[in-house]
Amino acid sequence: MTELTSSLRPGLSSSQPCSGPFNRRQWLQLGALSMGALCSGLRPGDDLLASAKVVRDAEGQPLPELKEDFSVILFWANGGPSHLDLFDMKPEAPAEYRGPLRPVKTNVSGIEICELMPRLSKIADKFTLLRSLYHERAEHSGGTNRFLTGYSSVAKNLPRSEFPDLGSVVAKHAEYSENPLPFYVANTPSYGAGAAYLGASCEAYMPSPNLETASGANRYDPVPVYQTGAGVGDLTISQGGVVDLSRRRQVLKQLDRLSRDIDNTKMMTSMDLFQQRAAAMLSSSLAKSAFDLTLEKKSTLERYGDTHWGKSLLTCRRLVEAGVRFVQCQAAFRLRPETGRTSTWDDHSVNAHIFKSYEEKVPVLDQAVSALIEDLYSRGLDKKVLFIFCGEFGRTPLIRNQDVSGRPGRDHWPQAMSVFLSGGGIPTGQVIGATGKRAEEPTERIMNSNCLLATIYQKFGVDPRRSFLNNAGRPVPILTEGEPIRELL
Repeated sequence: MTELTSSLRPGLSSSQPCSGPFNRRQWLQLGALSMGALCSGLRPGDDLLASAKVVRDAEGQPLPELKEDFSVILFWANGGPSHLDLFDMKPEAPAEYRGPLRPVKTNVSGIEICELMPRLSKIADKFTLLRSLYHERAEHSGGTNRFLTGYSSVAKNLPRSEFPDLGSVVAKHAEYSENPLPFYVANTPSYGAGAAYLGASCEAYMPSPNLETASGANRYDPVPVYQTGAGVGDLTISQGGVVDLSRRRQVLKQLDRLSRDIDNTKMMTSMDLFQQRAAAMLSSSLAKSAFDLTLEKKSTLERYGDTHWGKSLLTCRRLVEAGVRFVQCQAAFRLRPETGRTSTWDDHSVNAHIFKSYEEKVPVLDQAVSALIEDLYSRGLDKKVLFIFCGEFGRTPLIRNQDVSGRPGRDHWPQAMSVFLSGGGIPTGQVIGATGKRAEEPTERIMNSNCLLATIYQKFGVDPRRSFLNNAGRPVPILTEGEPIRELL
């Protein structure tokens, strides 16, 4: 056993023995626990996670308890989707701006979206479009760090964020939760996101991450958050009822790789708590069933679609319904080779024919997202679960043709972007803000992207004025600017 010193946990003296952590050998020994022992009432996390611990801010003050009736699903369109070709179309703009896709009317007067989303056009009363956010960072990881943390990074191309991202800040408030399910789940790391100086215990649990997704690469295969039947990430239990030891080793290997990527964080001081929580989750029948899509009706599976996005969003719904509070899933998509080489939304001319790319993936997005929204409403989750679809920025209003083939594309554009929101008890059937005639920048209800973070923090019960100590021991506020968006409250 080790002691948790006051330098690691403000408010605790160095004489206070910690109830953990498990060392590597002890943690691996969880693989020898039979399901009989687990079913008899022993859960690896009970005595470790239920001890009376308080999460404190940089000044040693206890953090407020989170509201119990709010969760988030963030469908992260990494690469940056085009606002002009999805939710902020400009049919009257010159052809070199508007492109070939046309808007379609929705069931809410005055709201139009892309013609490739007929299902969503019928339920516009159940979503809100935010068209007037902006920030100043045009790099993928720099933009992700900026959008998800509220701070501008020093580095331009950072694999992991320099400041804690949205999910990890919220997870910090529930760091000692007794729930065997993780507070925060993701399918894979995002380029420029992460817990930073909050440490590994505030990172998302990832069933089978691919660390290439945090490297700046854009041609990797989409990473499932759902069970694939391949064993990896499937929370498998052996026939003998023994928690699968090889799976534990694989999780540890992935965590070790992750620690090397962000070894300037408090990784090692929080790794043991991360392992304890992973052990509690992997031995939980609740966690196993939450990831199991075979428990869904065939009709439900068909509504979402037998696609990566359909299965991903259905799993996201199952996770929040089971008690996970923040789910972040990358919206990666495998295009046909003749359409493009990227699996992200980074549709430069050199990467993909942006309009053929949208013709392939937007109908899949339409089916999966509309099914999720209908599900949230029919299951009474629309007041509790906020669904968000966006990326780190928008795309250039002016179409570019840099590729030798001359195919069209759009480049990075943080000056304007669109965010799609549904559920979470927010007022829906509305558009907030507007951009100019060519969607180059906001002209109405102009808002720093921090305003969305401030809104989500308020919905969770997080006080963004609170601070955490960074790796230099200096207090850093959760946010320094950004007001909650009144139209969403």
